[in-house]
Amino acid sequence: MKPKEVLKFATENSAKMVDLKFLDFVGTWQHFSVPMSELSEDAFEDGFGFDGSSIRGWQPIHASDMLVVPDPKTALMDPFTQVPTLSLICDIVDPITKEPYSRDPRNVAKKAEAYMRSAGVADTAYFGPEAEFFIFDDIQFDSNEHSSYYFLDSVEGRWNTGRDENPNLGYKPRYKEGYFPVPPIDSQQDIRTEMVMVMMSLGITIEAQHHEVATGGQAEIDMKYAPLTEIGDKLMWYKYVVKNIARKHGKTATFMPKPLWNDNGTGMHTHQSLWKDGKPLFAGDRYGGLSELALYYIGGILKHASALCAFTNPTTNSYKRLVPGFEAPVNLAYSSRNRSASIRVPMYSPSPKAKRVEVRFPDPSCNGYLAFAAMLMAGLDGIENKIDPGEPLDKNIYALAPEELKNVPSVPGSLEGALDALEKDHEFLLKGDVFTQDVVEKWLEYKRENEVDALRLRPHPHEFAMYFDI
Repeated sequence: MKPKEVLKFATENSAKMVDLKFLDFVGTWQHFSVPMSELSEDAFEDGFGFDGSSIRGWQPIHASDMLVVPDPKTALMDPFTQVPTLSLICDIVDPITKEPYSRDPRNVAKKAEAYMRSAGVADTAYFGPEAEFFIFDDIQFDSNEHSSYYFLDSVEGRWNTGRDENPNLGYKPRYKEGYFPVPPIDSQQDIRTEMVMVMMSLGITIEAQHHEVATGGQAEIDMKYAPLTEIGDKLMWYKYVVKNIARKHGKTATFMPKPLWNDNGTGMHTHQSLWKDGKPLFAGDRYGGLSELALYYIGGILKHASALCAFTNPTTNSYKRLVPGFEAPVNLAYSSRNRSASIRVPMYSPSPKAKRVEVRFPDPSCNGYLAFAAMLMAGLDGIENKIDPGEPLDKNIYALAPEELKNVPSVPGSLEGALDALEKDHEFLLKGDVFTQDVVEKWLEYKRENEVDALRLRPHPHEFAMYFDI
């Protein structure tokens, strides 16, 4: 839509308020609202002012004024507000120079697409994230100077088979067996379907919904692929819908990668392909039906995987998931069909249009715009430098003998390791000014000070179980 069409759309839907949404540096959707009377055609150029110093990882207080500029193509009616509200996703602009803000994740995504086109490699990068999540019935947590704990619960949790529920009917998925029995064991079919219906009403094409492997309400809803920045927008709507529908039903949803110990964690396998002039570039006569260009793309992802993890797996909790034994793709190899590899070549369809690569180590705690942009830049680096991904690994990686496994690299074992890798390997991100040096340095600084150190300096509750009586 163009600005004039947006105003007409708002009038037709009796909008009384306008909600201006944007993503902070770390990955949380932010918003503020104005009356519909404040939205004019000029507002799509002039924007609305806000305090950038109050947003995580952004401006210092002495240079705090920023602008949000609505993107008219993103106009939708918010499905959860009591008063009819027009929703617009915004870009962030410096009020003095009118330049796009370097730390605006959506700006980074747009620049990645522009760099791809300028390099002549492709004109479209399609991304299809499979974001998993948990739906719980209760979550309590606290962390202070003298105590730290968490407690979560789900009526679906296998740990509740012995609880007095007046009556307890026993239909609770076994650990690692939630994929995917029919109801009544799957108790959340209707909730997930309601999520799907709302997403579809927002123009998001959904391919499937189902229970996932873990007990306690692990779920997945699959969106159809879309161009990079567009899928970044849709991922934010996806999370917004999931959380609000869960809340409507008196439940809570989380995209935390590993909320449950000793059961499967939550990933976000991300399907990727490049196209040019309406033709798929990843289809060919090489391994798995891939083209040479696709293999180079894989080579770039594998080469830069450790650095990519700083964006694709950006929390300390991410590395509770990335451990062997829980279907987590910790080993950096590629294979057709083999889900134990960190990069899989799906073989569902022989159609060239379906040919893609699936990067399996990301998780949904990430800032989608930054994660997708980083993966695209790594893949493009592989193409530009003809990086050979090596031989595929078509064995079950989890069953390999130590002597076979020793030559297979793996993802970092911690967020600190991923940040160290990014510090050493980020030149590929700086091409085309996509990720600026300022963005990389601020990401490293923020994550180390606010997350790595915050966890490293605190006693862990399980340490008391292990060490209190020594």
